[in-house]
Amino acid sequence: MKHARIIHEGMAQHAIEHDGQLLLDGGRLVPFDAVTWLPPLADTQQPRTILALGLNYADHAKELAFKAPDEPLVFLKSPSTLNGHLQKTRRPAGVEFMHYECELAVIIGKQARRVKRDDAYDFVAGYTVANDYAVRDYLENWYRPNLRVKNRDGATPIGPWLVDAGDIRDPMALGLSTTVNGKVTQSGSTKDMIFDVPFLIEYFSGFMTLRPGDLILTGTPDGVVDCRPGDVVVTEIEGIGALMNTIE
Repeated sequence: MKHARIIHEGMAQHAIEHDGQLLLDGGRLVPFDAVTWLPPLADTQQPRTILALGLNYADHAKELAFKAPDEPLVFLKSPSTLNGHLQKTRRPAGVEFMHYECELAVIIGKQARRVKRDDAYDFVAGYTVANDYAVRDYLENWYRPNLRVKNRDGATPIGPWLVDAGDIRDPMALGLSTTVNGKVTQSGSTKDMIFDVPFLIEYFSGFMTLRPGDLILTGTPDGVVDCRPGDVVVTEIEGIGALMNTIE
């Protein structure tokens, strides 16, 4: 099932996809363009922690002329960075290079502590698409991205859907793509991750408690390009959805 969090007639509420429309909890069907899209996280799933992976695809590390990491390269993000489908993300004035990053986002469904790899998927509520914009100008070191690169308000759209984990047969075999103004600029597959989803859940839960609503952003393949004001960026993951965002 595909879940959404939207504002309709001034009220934030849950909805699901039904025959190309949104089915609200009260049973009413509304079109996609009649709502404002929010990050698809329920009130009980608001993230306490957002864990994001850097250089988790070997081709992206090569693109940036860096050695692929021997263990996960992780940084933390604030919930204030999250934004919704069809919303806008601001490019700071004077910036020379700001790029998208199409990423599979994992939503934790229940408390996880010292989880074994073979049990990892039991702790996943679902998946969504994330676009983790980065401002290259602010980068101090690819191995340790600083706050201004990745922690600006509204700079990480996610959505439009949260797809139940049980509906994704193999999250490690999904195609990813990005278009900018309709032109394909990025194409890859989750099978090319250096550290896959089960590994990451085992790794993180080995030293910290993951809680319902926590997010893991799993990194991006190669193919990032500069995005300018007015550009329409669509990040899409097979079976999960297409997330549209405009640069302002």
